[in-house]
Amino acid sequence: MSNQKKRNFQIEAFKHRVVVDPKYAEKTWKILEHAIHEIYNHNASGLSFEELYRNAYNMVLHKFGDKLYSGLVTTMTSHLKEISKSIEDAQGGLFLEELNRKWNDHNKALQMIRDILMYMDRTYIPSSQKTPVHELGLNLWRDSIIHSSKIQTRLLNTLLELVRRERTGEVINRGLMRNLIKMLMDLGSSVYEEDFERPFLEVSAEFYGAESQNFIECCDCGDYLKKAERRLNEEMERVTHYLDTKSETKITSVVEKEMIANHMMRLIHMENSGLVNMLLDDKYEDMGRMYALFRRVPNGLLKIREVMTSHIRETGKQLVTDLERLKDPVEFVQRLLDEKDKYDSIINLSFNNDKTFQNALNSSFEYFINLNPRSPEFISLFVDDKLRKGLKGVSEEDVEVILDKVMMLFRYLQEKDVFEKYYKQHLAKRLLSGKTVSDDAERSLIVKLKTECGYQFTSKLEGMFTDMKTSQDTMQGFYTGHPELEDGPTLTVQVLTTGSWPTQPTITCNLPAEMSTLCERFRAYYLGTHTGRRLSWQTNMGTADMKAIFGKGQKHELNVSTYQMCVLMLFNNADRLNYKEIEQATEIPASDLKRCLQSMACVKGKNVLRKEPMSKDISEDDAFFVNDKFTSKFYKVKIGTVVAQKESEPEKQETRQRVEEDRKPQIEAAIVRIMKSRRQLDHNNIIAEVTKQLQSRFLANPTEIKKRIESLIERDFLERDNNDRRLYRYLA
Repeated sequence: MSNQKKRNFQIEAFKHRVVVDPKYAEKTWKILEHAIHEIYNHNASGLSFEELYRNAYNMVLHKFGDKLYSGLVTTMTSHLKEISKSIEDAQGGLFLEELNRKWNDHNKALQMIRDILMYMDRTYIPSSQKTPVHELGLNLWRDSIIHSSKIQTRLLNTLLELVRRERTGEVINRGLMRNLIKMLMDLGSSVYEEDFERPFLEVSAEFYGAESQNFIECCDCGDYLKKAERRLNEEMERVTHYLDTKSETKITSVVEKEMIANHMMRLIHMENSGLVNMLLDDKYEDMGRMYALFRRVPNGLLKIREVMTSHIRETGKQLVTDLERLKDPVEFVQRLLDEKDKYDSIINLSFNNDKTFQNALNSSFEYFINLNPRSPEFISLFVDDKLRKGLKGVSEEDVEVILDKVMMLFRYLQEKDVFEKYYKQHLAKRLLSGKTVSDDAERSLIVKLKTECGYQFTSKLEGMFTDMKTSQDTMQGFYTGHPELEDGPTLTVQVLTTGSWPTQPTITCNLPAEMSTLCERFRAYYLGTHTGRRLSWQTNMGTADMKAIFGKGQKHELNVSTYQMCVLMLFNNADRLNYKEIEQATEIPASDLKRCLQSMACVKGKNVLRKEPMSKDISEDDAFFVNDKFTSKFYKVKIGTVVAQKESEPEKQETRQRVEEDRKPQIEAAIVRIMKSRRQLDHNNIIAEVTKQLQSRFLANPTEIKKRIESLIERDFLERDNNDRRLYRYLA
């Protein structure tokens, strides 16, 4: 295809000069000027707009656009001067109505004039860079009317007075306000901002500054917040009714600053009604209002959070250090849970479930729970109480809720391994005494602990359940192989794997001959079926059911501990025994024997023995004999052992010592893991890394970490750098 040369076409004006009447422009303009007068005087109905358009068209065509444009400016300006005088003369409330009416007239007139001069608008104005007709009309209105010395200030003051009256509760003509504000906006954003918005915001700041000062002196915090909220809503409503939407953020920020930000601390700390009182009295609505208002101002929520955190920490500290409350561990933990529920509800209902508030709550609980070194023990005792009796008749869903709450407290503990120690002891007692309410609940809690801390944390706990099941099968096999034993005393043995259960000192006591023979038969059976094992009897952990006949022939079945059984069986062959004789015959440790005798001789309703002299405590000079007058309305009588629910001081020290011993290999393992991957590390970084790795189990003591490092150096796992003694290297 050949590359053709592109040709441009252009239409040129007719070259023949048209001769025009010299007075043509003047005559035509007079016609158009008359029409503009008629339009402003509301006599436009008799005008021929087609003819007027043609006249304006011809004037522009014959190069008289300049005359047409300047004539328009002069004519409109003279009309606007008359309009200005009419508005100025309007008195009182008629001022705004007159202004509004004249503005509407001007707009209608402007529309008609623009239609007539449309050709000029399209051709002459763009080429001569003049202002278009409609915009010209608005500018002339602005300069002649709005910026008139007699109207400008009066208009602003009248508008601001109407706003003030509306704020004080009067009803105003919102339609008229909307029209006039829209007029200012139509004249340009700068007119609206300079002639109304800026003074409006200044006056509003003064108004709310004075009002807030007045309110804060006479209202409590809750009432003040209600008033502030109402004012804020009123201003937002005012914007929707008659202000520019862009003004909303500006006026609301004025109200926020004057009514909230300037009085923030005074409101939060207001005596008898501030945030702390709201927290104490569960004033959800007031706190929700405070949250909604304070979140609008800088650092508002931070201040609420700080005061809430400080209050929770202070009340929590009082709770965990109150010696009266520490007497009952179950009540102590229940109070913690109640406090947590209370603040969870507040955060959920009043603080929009704000995550930062939730985090503050969690850190506060973690802070004060760990102020009490016995918190791990108390939480385990709470679980023990619930799983022994507290969950009877409770639905599965409610059991899960309680266990989840326990897990929540468990997460706050820094010494989770201490909880594990106590939990294992309490679980062992529950399983061995058959006192657990629900195996499902027990297993559910272990699953939760496993999820939280890993398999290692719960492997031994799961081993305890396995032992219980295996023991049932073992006993079944024992009695199947020895049918001749069915007539004598019944023996139930739980065979416990040493590594899985809490370590107990092996305390031997002299069992009655009948039981001793039976135990030896079981030992022979068990060791015959399992090679390479060793059995040691834990008589301090057992129980027994005995049939007893008292003075007048009344029969009872007594549920007692193994120690109590050993003591009672002695009275089959003796009417009276003193303390020394009982101790010699049974070889029960003194502290256990005293508790055992105390529970059978000094507890009302359980006193199957009597002692001389009568007193609450057992001494080595006491003598004991069977209480022939013992009666009970129950056939089965459970005689518990007098024992403190919490540990004694020596037991506490022993548990703590065992925990510390268990921590040593864990700290060493963490050090070796870290050094194996890093090869070389300085002292401070090792401390930081080990603490971080072990924090899910316990808070490692830097002194103990240092001791473990020394131990590893001695055993050639690590070495010190020759030049820098604080730098360690891993030895492969």
